Amino acid sequence: MAFVKDLWFSNVKDPETGDTKREKTDRHGRGKRWLASWIDPEGRERSRAFERKVDAEKHADAMSVDAARGDYIDPKAGLTKFSELGQRWLDSRVVDPSSMIRYESSYRLHVLPAFGNKALKAITPSLIQAWIGQMAQSFSPSSITTAFRVLQGVLELAVADESIKKNPAKSRVVQVPKTGGKEVQAWADEQVRLLIDAHPDPYRAIPAIGAACGLRQTELFGLALEDVDFSEQVLRVRRQVKKLRGGFVYALPKNDRERVVPLPTWAAKVLRGHAKAYRPSPYTLPWEKLDGKPRSHNLLFRWSDDKALRANTFNDFVWKPALVKAAVIPEPPAQRVRGHVQYATDREHGMHALRHYYASVLLADGVSIKELAEYLGHADPGFTLRVYAHMLPGSHDRAIKAIDRRMGGAFLTEQSVV
Repeated sequence: MAFVKDLWFSNVKDPETGDTKREKTDRHGRGKRWLASWIDPEGRERSRAFERKVDAEKHADAMSVDAARGDYIDPKAGLTKFSELGQRWLDSRVVDPSSMIRYESSYRLHVLPAFGNKALKAITPSLIQAWIGQMAQSFSPSSITTAFRVLQGVLELAVADESIKKNPAKSRVVQVPKTGGKEVQAWADEQVRLLIDAHPDPYRAIPAIGAACGLRQTELFGLALEDVDFSEQVLRVRRQVKKLRGGFVYALPKNDRERVVPLPTWAAKVLRGHAKAYRPSPYTLPWEKLDGKPRSHNLLFRWSDDKALRANTFNDFVWKPALVKAAVIPEPPAQRVRGHVQYATDREHGMHALRHYYASVLLADGVSIKELAEYLGHADPGFTLRVYAHMLPGSHDRAIKAIDRRMGGAFLTEQSVV
């Protein structure tokens, strides 16, 4: 049941004549005049004031219809502050620790300052798009995508909790910048060879295996002697060394997938020599979390003090100097900034370049996208295709020869030649 009440006038019955007349109420001329009233699914009367009668009637009818068909949302639920639901969403995530750290950081730095004090129902698609536009002026597409994913998740929880009807982040108006960039370029064979040779002997096997087997940097740091099957000529990629807040842990490779990678004869020889010269010994780290169960593995690559390799330190003291020595990047300036050498590097010069080289070699020799995706540890072969499609060998000549072989003799007749 729904009805509308006039808050400025009331019908008063004359006790003597019995006639009904309209009289001004104490609220006449103050505040909104029309009160929309309806009964919610729990049998309680609800109301909301409007300036115009027509708006009050529409709202009362809509609330009544929603209650009848089970789509009712308490209007007051939308008044909940975004920050109240945001922390609840973070606490409900079932993800690996590094992903949780990334979500928490993005929520704290980007999402909470923009939406924390806003009521859920006040967050509109236009407001979200304006926020994305502001972020695009200072942050990368990947940072914006992570922040948007957090925002969208919190609002989806609001929909599930029936605080709002629709998720405004899912509106077609909202557009997130695409993360795609320029095509990746593979290094030449000679460049990779020079880079490997430029590494100090204790670490020379790292870029060699990176180029020969396509492992990620953190997977190379977590590679143990027991992961190498020389008889089957495979590497079993079972873990990575991952940095978490305040320490390091062993964890499953990216996408939480172990995998088996072919071990070329040349790479096997490199690993045998390395293991003989720098005998691996057990190294213990917690599993997945800083308070996780300790695990020990015979890591192949360690610092001279026997500690596990750390990406930032390795990059600054081993990888980047090797890039200079191999003439991939120029000599750094003599002047240091806060005690650090400033190398002229960007994303193209990271160890990920060895994975691109690995992919280019395999594709050039006929390995399929599906197989390459498996070796690289990609969850979706479609992603592999999008990244490396431009590296696939040209197919024009093969297509011509294939059709000529199949159709040239059986289909070709004098009548078919123009």
